[in-house]
Amino acid sequence: MSDVKLNRRVLLGAAAASAAVSAVPAFAQSMQNSTQMESSAAIRSNISSFRMLDWRDHFDNTNGGAILVDLTSRALHFWSADQSVYKLYPCSIPLSEDLTRRGRTQVVEKRENPTWRPTPAMRERNPEWPAVVEGGAPDNPLGVRAMYLSWQYYRIHGTHDTRKIGRASSNGCIGLYNEHIVELYNLSSVGTQVLLI
Repeated sequence: MSDVKLNRRVLLGAAAASAAVSAVPAFAQSMQNSTQMESSAAIRSNISSFRMLDWRDHFDNTNGGAILVDLTSRALHFWSADQSVYKLYPCSIPLSEDLTRRGRTQVVEKRENPTWRPTPAMRERNPEWPAVVEGGAPDNPLGVRAMYLSWQYYRIHGTHDTRKIGRASSNGCIGLYNEHIVELYNLSSVGTQVLLI
């Protein structure tokens, strides 16, 4: 047996080490509880506003595919014609109620790297805007793909300004991240039915 001299310094060091070891599990538990609370708050938020929907609640069929834009949750839903593919994307929506259109329409044209021209109403509100922005330009408001709807001036398109997604930020169109519009563009066709609610 070795001789250990006990002195005040040794006793205080041992007590401090013991307290630190016993505090680690309590701190870890506290962090875990905090993370779980933040996580469940995020889940609750997502469940209430960004949720999967059933196409049968909105369409008679999915012939040609179906796109539902839920303006309240700022989400775009897509179902393929055979219902084997379902996609859910966050989107931007119109800035105000007077720019918002609701109801049934369809995709009438699709364009890669579309050229953007502001509508007459946009030019009136923003005379400083350019008359045209060519396709492929980094500041093109239509991003890398656009699907034109049967309603004049209304589109589902990409955007280079990712801050707009999830917000009321457009002049009437529905915007998606560029990677999402490329995917939706490839899944959709001219004639795909569209409903904005």
